[in-house]
Amino acid sequence: MKNMCVAHRGFSGKAPENTLAAVRMAMALPFVRWIEIDVQLTRDGVPVVIHDFTLDRTTNGHGKVKEMDYESIRRLDAGSWKGRAFRGERVPSLDEVLALASGRLHLNIELKTSGEMYPGLEKAVIDLVHSAGMRDQVVLTSFDAGALKQSKNLDPGFQTGLIYDSRSGDPAGKLEELDCSLLSISYDRLNPGLVKLLAGRGVKIMAWTVNKAKEMRRLAEMSSDIMICTNRPDIWGDTFLEV
Repeated sequence: MKNMCVAHRGFSGKAPENTLAAVRMAMALPFVRWIEIDVQLTRDGVPVVIHDFTLDRTTNGHGKVKEMDYESIRRLDAGSWKGRAFRGERVPSLDEVLALASGRLHLNIELKTSGEMYPGLEKAVIDLVHSAGMRDQVVLTSFDAGALKQSKNLDPGFQTGLIYDSRSGDPAGKLEELDCSLLSISYDRLNPGLVKLLAGRGVKIMAWTVNKAKEMRRLAEMSSDIMICTNRPDIWGDTFLEV
């Protein structure tokens, strides 16, 4: 099978992103082997799956995730904004997603943090992954170099990946400096030279967020090893699977 499909925040094209509904909908597609999710900490230290630093866009709540305790966040509706069928969907804990995915999926867990925003986030996530027995099914990714360094300090063998979104700089050098085995990069930043360089170093590449068949095919022509992260895994299936 060419160019592995990664469901971005679950099947976020049709279900509310980063919810159990989105994860289940992605899992229903047999070719989805990976799901990307985002994790932050509540005020009382519970890792929850949500992208934005605030609750406003994807729930009926308001304010910052880090200023709310877990039970308060659990009472929010994280589904109605996507459609009536998802009314009552909740912001899941990481524990819930791990339990759902265990033995069935690999997870790309983005540590949503910057600087000292979430002290202890890395340890909380790594401890849960270990408890779920999913260390070999998970890669931790982040824009934040400090979070990646701390993850390696806690468990040197844990897979990590750098998220990179700049047209300049030296992503290959940064990956080596941080001891990362994966580059997560916007699909329009990729070029054949970078792909060849990273392949020679044994680095995996995940391209995001690719929702058009034309772009999926372009990446496939560049390399069959590029992982395609998409809100629309159904389009991936239509593009790559034989009818």
